[in-house]
Amino acid sequence: MIDEPALAGRSGVARLLTELAYDVFDEPVPIATAPFRLTCTVESVASSTDQAEFVRSRLWPCPPKLVTSASHRVTWVDSEGVTNVAHCGSLGPAVPIVAREATLALWARLRADARLAERAEAVDSVQSDLLAAITTDKVPAEILRTGVDAAARVLTQHAYLAGTTPYDEPAGFAEALRDSGIFNTVAGTWHWGLQASTYRRGLIPVQLVCFGGRMTYSADTVAALREMKEARIEAARASDDSDPSAAQYVALGSAEQPRCLAHAPHSVDGRRVSLVIQVANSFVDAFTRLLKVVTVAVEDSEETGSVDGQGEVFEVPDMTCRHCIRTITKAVGEFGVAPPEFDLETKRVVASFGSAEVRVQSFAAIRACGYTVVPVTR
Repeated sequence: MIDEPALAGRSGVARLLTELAYDVFDEPVPIATAPFRLTCTVESVASSTDQAEFVRSRLWPCPPKLVTSASHRVTWVDSEGVTNVAHCGSLGPAVPIVAREATLALWARLRADARLAERAEAVDSVQSDLLAAITTDKVPAEILRTGVDAAARVLTQHAYLAGTTPYDEPAGFAEALRDSGIFNTVAGTWHWGLQASTYRRGLIPVQLVCFGGRMTYSADTVAALREMKEARIEAARASDDSDPSAAQYVALGSAEQPRCLAHAPHSVDGRRVSLVIQVANSFVDAFTRLLKVVTVAVEDSEETGSVDGQGEVFEVPDMTCRHCIRTITKAVGEFGVAPPEFDLETKRVVASFGSAEVRVQSFAAIRACGYTVVPVTR
């Protein structure tokens, strides 16, 4: 049975999640042992007007000089048959592709863990209500899945900067990122929503300083991240934004600094546990082992075809959580489209469009939110 925490807002939820999953990542995550091959297309990308506008309007007051853009866009189908889109830099497409495979391995561990399932089943109504009030994903397993996905994004995004570090291969870079505590730094300094919005656009608002084999954020980066977080909190409190992240900021006490729920360590069963560190360690271990069995092959890119027409099924490879669902639903709702059906695991969306024009407008609105739209032929 879960120990009854002193339920007090975010701190209560943070402790509850730690009690649910404190030992889930103790053992190495099972991964495929037989070598397998994944193919991808890689397209060169350059800074665009849209990116510049995003930096100006959404990353303010972050100086543009701190923002680095990925050099290439990668599209592939993972080992579970799901289409993915990500970006890469000097370390190449193996980083996002193998990071996705590590994510799938950790997700499988979460699904299979009987201890987690038993503890989640024991969550009482008070705890459930607190989860619903404080978190976006609400269900413990979904919250943890989102945390694993966030770890993959940390590695993928910071790899855009690998050329400014001594590390020229993916395994060494991932291990240095872990040993330098960067996963924990992101959890404590980035404001809610910053990672998802920049990841979709292939950007990272960070500069790394390397010394003695370790990486840290530059002083300018730390200052900019603090200012961005404070600006986000102020904007949320000054508006009636229905965004769940904004609502969480509004609910914060005047002296409370928002951090990832998994950031703070807690004592559970005689152990001092930080879920961020546990997930980061498990993820990097799975990533480095998978690099030895996954072969990434690059194919010539092909046009995906026009989005015109009446088709109702499409994929959004970069949606990851319920916040994405709400964003996409709101975007298409502006054109009178009823709330679509979503499958976060397959990345598929089913929507009914009134006309070809509405479909094109809806897809454009989704892209304007930073997502990728891939039409599916049924």
